[in-house]
Amino acid sequence: MKQLDYYVLDVFTDQKYKGNQLSVVCIDHELDMDQYYDISREFGYSETSFVHYSKEEKVFKVRSFTPAKFEVAGAGHNLLGAVCLALIKKWDVFSHQGDLPWVKVKDIPVALRITEKNGLPYVGMKQKPAVMVGAVPDDIISEAIGLNSADLVLNGWPVQIVKTEVAHLMLPVCNATVLERAVVNKRLLKAVSQKFGFEGCYLFTTNDLENGMAAESRFFNPGIGIDEDPATGTAAGPLAGYLQKLGYIEKNKDYLFLQGKFVEQPSTISVSVEEDGIWVSGSSTVVMEGKLFL
Repeated sequence: MKQLDYYVLDVFTDQKYKGNQLSVVCIDHELDMDQYYDISREFGYSETSFVHYSKEEKVFKVRSFTPAKFEVAGAGHNLLGAVCLALIKKWDVFSHQGDLPWVKVKDIPVALRITEKNGLPYVGMKQKPAVMVGAVPDDIISEAIGLNSADLVLNGWPVQIVKTEVAHLMLPVCNATVLERAVVNKRLLKAVSQKFGFEGCYLFTTNDLENGMAAESRFFNPGIGIDEDPATGTAAGPLAGYLQKLGYIEKNKDYLFLQGKFVEQPSTISVSVEEDGIWVSGSSTVVMEGKLFL
C-alpha cells in the first residue's frame, strides 16, 4: 500500500484556525486523474494541492483540485499554502533559481517574492495586469445573490468582470451590512457565470471597514463546487486592479483586503499593483500533518 505525506495549512493568516484551509499532498510522480479527484473530495476543502519537485526542470510544481473535479490554475491560496509549506519544512526547491524564485502551477510559471514576517514565511505571487473583460446587468446578478439593485451602489462603480489569470465578477455593494446579508442562489449564480463567462463572484465594499483594510469581501463560486471561500487570491488580484483603475488605490503601494469574516475564518490578503503585474501576498501556518493511503 503506497503512502503519501499530507499537510493541512491555514492560508492568508499567521494564526492557526483562521484563514483558508488547504490540504497539500506530496507526490513523487503524477497521479491518475481519479486519484486527484478522490483525494480532493476526501479532504473536502475548497482546494487540495499536490506538490513535487521536478529535478529535470529544477522547479517546484503544484496542481490543485476542488472536490467537484475541477483543476484550479492561478496564484491563489492553493499556491500560497504550498509554497509556504516548502519554506516551513525547508525543502530545497528554490536554491537553483538564484534571486528570482518561481514555481509552476498547472505548468504555468508564477514569480515569487519570499520574505519573513512574524516568524513565518511571507510570500508574494505575481499575477498578470488586470483586464476588464465584460459586465453583467445589475438586476440579473442581484437576483442570484439575494440582494436588489439598490444594494449594488458604491461610488458609482460598475459591476465588472476582471481577469488577471482567472476571470471573476467584481461586485461592489454599499456597506458591510449588505455584504453580510447576501445569500447566494447557487443554481442561478452558476447559470449567470456560464452565460457571461466568469468563474466566481467577488462581493466587496469599501465602507464600514475594520482598521487598516482597503476593502472587505466575500467570494462564491458554485460552478467549481465552492459555496463560500474564506480567502481567494485569484479574485483579490483582479479586485486590486479594478480599484486601481477606478482611482481608489495607487500603484506601488501595499493594501490589505479582509475576507472570510462571515464564515468565521478571517483572512488578510495583501495586494500591490505594479506596472507589469499585481502582487498578492500573505502567510500560512501548518495545523495538521499525516499519512495518506492510496
